[in-house]
Amino acid sequence: MYEYGDAGQVVKPSGRIIENLVYIVMEFVQGGLLFDLCQTMGSMGEDAGRFFLHQMLDAVEYIHTRRIVHRDLKLENILVDDNLNLKLADFGFACYKNIDALNSYRGTMTYMAPEIKEGKQYKGTNVDMFSIGVILFIIVQGIFPFKEARKEEYFYNLILQGQTDTYFQKVNGSGLSEEFKDLILQLFSYEGDSRPQVDAIRNHPWMQSSTFNYEQTRLQLLQTLAQKQTNAQVASAEPMTKPVKVKRSSPMV
Repeated sequence: MYEYGDAGQVVKPSGRIIENLVYIVMEFVQGGLLFDLCQTMGSMGEDAGRFFLHQMLDAVEYIHTRRIVHRDLKLENILVDDNLNLKLADFGFACYKNIDALNSYRGTMTYMAPEIKEGKQYKGTNVDMFSIGVILFIIVQGIFPFKEARKEEYFYNLILQGQTDTYFQKVNGSGLSEEFKDLILQLFSYEGDSRPQVDAIRNHPWMQSSTFNYEQTRLQLLQTLAQKQTNAQVASAEPMTKPVKVKRSSPMV
């Protein structure tokens, strides 16, 4: 946020002037939403997951150490600039100071931790880590890991029952590394206190991969994105036979 005030002025095309408006001047983020990037790129693979997870951990660590939890982390609430730097946004469901004994039903269904869905008291940091797990899975695989984290939901129930081989087979994840599978299953733990926090994730073997190069991954992603955008522009010039609608997630209050 660069500036704010209550003396804003808007001049309408008709010439009519509206005065005394509350305004906020914020940073312009060129790249749009992480949702849009994932939609364009599809499955980005494990190195892309590491690249974006490093950034998400930095952002979450910053707010968590200041006793703030977000409670609605999702692709639609993360902005991306034109160099693939993430910007965490939309703190409408955030909570400050009293973050270890929460009861409010907050979040978005597909990203929401099971303890919120079941009306239990929960720690804000634990539910943020669950949502990060969902985001990470989508970046790597290009699909949601489950519809929602309920015991009755088929895919999440496979995780709860320990049928992890079947789970990864069903979500086209047979080619995923064992280290990634281990981390993502920890993040999807039913018990909030079993989920790793920022330092534990950073020190996880998957994040410590000797073959991962942060800046090289950025360059490769930018090149792939540019090519996909060019292909999309070419395709958009051709007549469409059937419209396709994309539905974003809605927050639950």
